[in-house]
Amino acid sequence: MEDTTVRLSVTLDRKTLAEAMRLTRARTKRQTIAKALDELVKAERRRSLAGALGTGVFETTEDDLRQRRHRSHERS
Repeated sequence: MEDTTVRLSVTLDRKTLAEAMRLTRARTKRQTIAKALDELVKAERRRSLAGALGTGVFETTEDDLRQRRHRSHERS
């Protein structure tokens, strides 16, 4: 089984980290950073998808997107 985690050392602003922990209600710094990275990836994927709409690269309807979202939540 492949290890999917990485250990690293980073320097972060204490106030920003504390605020992020408060806003996300995360109990640990690791949870806070993981949530931040997950949210960043989701936002960038949405931005990329939004940029592709109407270009012919990706064509769908609003109903298709709702169905995909519903199926995605069922798997979670």
